[in-house]
Amino acid sequence: MQTFKETGLPEEILSAIGELGYETPTPIQSKTIPEILNYGNDLIALAQTGTGKTGAFGLPVIPQIERESKNVQALILCPTRELCLQITKDLKDYSKNYRDLYITPVYGGAEIRTQIKSLKRGTHIVVGTPGRMNDLINRKAIELGEVRWLILDEADEMLNMGFKDDLESIMAQTPEWRQTLLFSATMPQEIARMSKNYMQDPVEISVGKKNQGAEKVDHHYYMVQAHDRYRALKRIVDVTPDVYGIIFCRTRQETKDIADKLMADGYNADALHGDLSQAQRDLVMHRFRKKHLQLLVATDVAARGIDVNDLTHVINYNLPDDIEVYIHRSGRTGRAGKEGVSVSIIHSREMHRIKAIEKIAKKAFERKMVPKADEICEKQLFHFLERVGQTELEESSPVNAVLPAVYEKLAEMDKEQLIKQFVAAEFNRFMEYYKDAPDLNIYKEESGKKGRRDRGNVKFSRLFLNIGKTDKLTSGEVIGLINNNMKGVTVKIGKIELLRNFSFIEVDKEYEQEVIGKLNKAKLKGKKVSLEVASPKPARRKNKRR
Repeated sequence: MQTFKETGLPEEILSAIGELGYETPTPIQSKTIPEILNYGNDLIALAQTGTGKTGAFGLPVIPQIERESKNVQALILCPTRELCLQITKDLKDYSKNYRDLYITPVYGGAEIRTQIKSLKRGTHIVVGTPGRMNDLINRKAIELGEVRWLILDEADEMLNMGFKDDLESIMAQTPEWRQTLLFSATMPQEIARMSKNYMQDPVEISVGKKNQGAEKVDHHYYMVQAHDRYRALKRIVDVTPDVYGIIFCRTRQETKDIADKLMADGYNADALHGDLSQAQRDLVMHRFRKKHLQLLVATDVAARGIDVNDLTHVINYNLPDDIEVYIHRSGRTGRAGKEGVSVSIIHSREMHRIKAIEKIAKKAFERKMVPKADEICEKQLFHFLERVGQTELEESSPVNAVLPAVYEKLAEMDKEQLIKQFVAAEFNRFMEYYKDAPDLNIYKEESGKKGRRDRGNVKFSRLFLNIGKTDKLTSGEVIGLINNNMKGVTVKIGKIELLRNFSFIEVDKEYEQEVIGKLNKAKLKGKKVSLEVASPKPARRKNKRR
C-alpha cells in the first residue's frame, strides 16, 4: 500500500497531515498527487464525494505556491458556501507549516467589502463560489492574470446549479498557460464539452466507473401507495433509531411540509431550503453537523455542498428526475470508508425508474418491506435498553442522592415485575400508536398487469380464514399476514375472496401445512386466526338456453 511519502510530498506537508491522522492516501489521492506535483498536464478526475478530493488537489498545489509573491496563484471554484468554507479549512490545516501562505474564501451571503479587503492585502489561494467570483471580477477587486492552477471542484454540481455562464466568464479571465484541474463525481455531456473547449489534452483519472454510485452504499426501496409515503417514512425512521441522514424532497413546499410534520410528531428534524436566510441556514447546518439534529429535510439545491462524512442514510422521499442526481444523493452516505444506505420510497408505477438507475449506476436495489408494529416496537425497545446499559453513572452524579428513596419506593416489586413496569412505562404510548397499524406495502407483481397474479404451474390449496369484510379485512392485510409469518420463504398466493364473515385464500400447495401451522398462532384484527383447508370451490354452472 502506497504511503503519502511515496507520492513525493515535502516534509512540511507530511508533518501537517500526520498530525491530522492521515496515514495512507485514498485511491484518488494516490493517482492525482504525483500527476500534479511532477507534470503540468490538465487533469479530469472522476470520483464520488467523500473520497478525499480536497487533499487530491490541495496537498500537491500548496508546496508549489511562490509565497514571496502576493498574486493569486490558485483559484478553486466550488458550488456552495458550505463547501467553500470546508475546502478553506482543509487547506489551512494542510498548510499549517507554511506560515506565510494565505488562503481567502469568497462566497455569497457574506459582506463583500470584507472579502475585498482580504484580497487587497494579498492572497495566494482563493476558494470561491462562481457567482461571488464574477461579482469580484466585475468590481475589479481580484486579478487572475497570474493564476497557475484553476481547480473546478464538483464541476457537475456547478453545471446542474446553472453556473455554466459564470464558469466560462471566470475561465476567460485566467491565462491560457494555467493548469486546469477538473474534479467531478459524474461525466455529463456539458463537462465533456467544457474539457474540449477549455482544457488541453487532459489526463483522465477515474476511481470507480463513470456515473457509478459509491461502493459502500446499499440501495433499498419500499413500495407503497403515494398517499402512504409519509407514514412509510416514519416507520422507516422508527425501525432505525440511530438514523442520521438527509431526506430529499422535490420542492421547497414539500420540504417545509415534511419537516413540519416530523417535528410535530416528535422527531428530531429540521428543514433546509431556499427560503431560509443565510443565518437560518447556518444555524440548521451547525445543529446538523453537531448531531443535534438526526434528520435534515432538504431539496437538492439547498443540500449542495453539504460535507458530512458519517451520514448513515439518505432517504429519497421522491426519486429525482435525473439519474445523476440520484448518484449525487446516494454519494452523501457511505463516505470516508464508512458504510451507508440509500432508501427510496416509491409507488408501483415507478418501478421502471429503479430499473433505469440500476442500469446506469451499476447498482442492484433490494426491495424492503415497510416494517410492521411488532418489528418497530422491538427495535425501539432494544435500542432503549442498549442506551440504558451504556449510560455511565459517576460517583458524583446527583442521581446517587435519590437512589435510597427509589429503592424504598420499588422494594415491593420483584425483578420480573419491575422489568415489566419499566418497559410498559417507557413503551405504552409507542405501542398504542402502532396498535392495529395497517400494512402499507404494495404486493402487486412488479411486472404483471394490475390485479393479476402469475399462477404459472403452481398448484394452489384453498384455505378457509375465519375473518372477513365485517372485520374490515383487506387483501393486502391477508398477504401481509402470510409474508410476515413465513419469513425467509416466498409463498405464491392465488385468489383471495373476502366474504362477509370469513374469507378464502389460495396458497401454494407445497406450503399448505406450514402456512396453516404458522398462521394459526397469529392474530389479525384483534382475533385469533383460524385457518384450515377448505372444500374445493364448486364449479360454476353454465346457463342453458331453452
